[in-house]
Amino acid sequence: MTQTPQPDPAKLAAARAAVALVRDGMKLGLGTGSTASVMVRELAARARAEGLRLRCAATSKATCELAESLGLSIESLDQIGWLDMTIDGADEVDPDLHLIKGGGGAHLREKIVAAASRRMVVIADPAKVVEQLGAFPLPVEVIQFGFETTRTLIRRALDDLGLGDREVLHRLKGSDPWVTDEGNWILDLHLKCIPNPVALARALAAIPGVVEHGLFLGMCSLAIIGKPDGTVVRLDRNADIDADMLAGEGDQP
Repeated sequence: MTQTPQPDPAKLAAARAAVALVRDGMKLGLGTGSTASVMVRELAARARAEGLRLRCAATSKATCELAESLGLSIESLDQIGWLDMTIDGADEVDPDLHLIKGGGGAHLREKIVAAASRRMVVIADPAKVVEQLGAFPLPVEVIQFGFETTRTLIRRALDDLGLGDREVLHRLKGSDPWVTDEGNWILDLHLKCIPNPVALARALAAIPGVVEHGLFLGMCSLAIIGKPDGTVVRLDRNADIDADMLAGEGDQP
């Protein structure tokens, strides 16, 4: 029998702290990615132990399959309606709780689910906390029709923002294009830094072939940063990220 690998202690701490916010009867959005998968397992274990009645919407086929295999009830977002809370991971979190998401290619569904939630809670490890977004490549989901035209328009938009020398790479899975759950392709923008996330988000959204980008601006209300020692730091949208706090004891999960 294959055993599930033990999760990273920091991810586990963040996941447990987020799951502790769940109450019986809640309608939840379940994120995608390695940290979110830890959360789904913790949520399922708590739901079984306490008999929680939860209605859940998944942000990807992978999350749906995992959640259902663990006994959680998954419905479509339209069946459930507006959600009480979404719990998801992030690839980067800045001091304003702006995010880069989409390393797992699910940022379109993740953004729709987050937008349909009263509260978005992000779980991450300290390595995801940054002073400025952009070191992690920014995913942009684009339709396959006119792909090279869309890439050219993105490059022009980056040039207008002083980022014209950056790489815009087609994401591959092996030797084939990465295909999202919606049947689209992904361009990864290797920007190194994003001085003005709002301007970039506006420029990308104006390009016809762009379906969605991985900038989540003003959507996260709470970030829970897990640490290797099992403690967590909680950051709200109005609080500055304190490097000393991240290095200290933090709050118990």
